[in-house]
Amino acid sequence: MNSRDRFLKTLSYDSPDRPPLFEDGIRDEVLKEWHTQGLGRHDDLEALFTYDQREELEPDLEPRPHPTYWPKSMKGLHKLSARLDPRDPQRLPEDWEAQVAVWKTRHDPLILRVHRGYFLTMGVYGWSRFTDSIAILIDNPGLVKYWLNTYADFTGQLVERVLSEVQVDAALFSEPIGGNHGPLISPAMYREFVLASYRPILDVLRAHGVANLIYRTYANTRALLPEVVRAGFNCLWACECNAEAMDYIQIRKEFGRDLRLIGGIDSDALRQSKEEIYREVMRVVQPLLAEGGYIPLADGRVREDVNYQNYVYYRKLLEQVGNTS
Repeated sequence: MNSRDRFLKTLSYDSPDRPPLFEDGIRDEVLKEWHTQGLGRHDDLEALFTYDQREELEPDLEPRPHPTYWPKSMKGLHKLSARLDPRDPQRLPEDWEAQVAVWKTRHDPLILRVHRGYFLTMGVYGWSRFTDSIAILIDNPGLVKYWLNTYADFTGQLVERVLSEVQVDAALFSEPIGGNHGPLISPAMYREFVLASYRPILDVLRAHGVANLIYRTYANTRALLPEVVRAGFNCLWACECNAEAMDYIQIRKEFGRDLRLIGGIDSDALRQSKEEIYREVMRVVQPLLAEGGYIPLADGRVREDVNYQNYVYYRKLLEQVGNTS
């Protein structure tokens, strides 16, 4: 069974030979530190551990050309919308035709990234624009709806263009909208402005038979999840999160099989003792694998402060638990 089979069977509550074991996005600076802790200079992590590869396809979703500033008026947004041309060939990889041919015989899951969430759509790349994006929600909600709906129309056409040539295994909406204490806008406002704008994109995805709709979120967005599930998302991937607030065991109890899960292992445990790693993996992974619809993975990127021996123990433990589930 290949990685794609495992991914699809897991998210459909079928019976793969084992759960998918995605890699953790190890960066070069982490490897450099691990070379001082026992990792050989020429060792390849893919040869040392069981990794299921995945690929994320991300069209260019930015206004082209990129604006030097983001407008605060309807007139400015009309001008900005002219920069959203879904037919622009540069929105897809340069080797698009070759990639399409390769994907037809792929063995790994292909995930289409279709949205960057509220704040990035509103051009929030710094604190000043963050303040603007919050103020506009209160002072000029019509402006926000116009921009989000315009962006959704552009995105839906671009997604239609991609899916007319490529069959993907999941669609991913990225939503960096939370802080450690909760989401930065209320669930009601999130439903009215953001989730409402996602509907036409979700309609395109469903029309093309994309069954797995992944909501990849960050920090603490627990209060938004009921609205997210009602909107039609059926898979949660919580990253860099407040582990207590985004506890997958509690989330599974609340939403049951309606919400598949990716991640959920508190990455802070990897910085602790092997006993702590064991407790966390057995607490989260073992019961969720037994229920199905779950892909085990740390909830954050593995960084330099994770000891190499701890990482070895963590990955081998995942393999062991996966093979006995």
